[in-house]
Amino acid sequence: MNYWLVKSEPEAYSWQEFEQKKEEVWDGVRNYQARNNLNAMKTGDLVLFYHSGGERQVMGIAEVIKESYQDPTTEDERWTSVNLKLVEGLGRPVSLKEIKGDHRLQNIALVRQSRLSVMPLLKEEFDIILSLSGS
Repeated sequence: MNYWLVKSEPEAYSWQEFEQKKEEVWDGVRNYQARNNLNAMKTGDLVLFYHSGGERQVMGIAEVIKESYQDPTTEDERWTSVNLKLVEGLGRPVSLKEIKGDHRLQNIALVRQSRLSVMPLLKEEFDIILSLSGS
């Protein structure tokens, strides 16, 4: 199993909307590195859902339920999507400030490549973020 973090502006698509829908196509990614990360996702992988923009906090956990396929928002074959299913919200959101303040998380892409919208996490990093939330 692999672990990931995906980012969304809450004004564009929020955790609360995801909670209502329960499943979603993760589309619209137009960065090659993020696309490569989508392509590496496998069914059953766990994903942290992060609100970017003004909120900057991890909100909850999702699971990959459909692996990489043609992004339905474009005819350009270079871009792909995956499907995510809601697993659960965190005990409490974990802020970017908390993540940056934890020395064990200094090497994650969220800190090093803040503009990347789909990024891998090590299991240990995923577990640390969960522990920070009280989950």
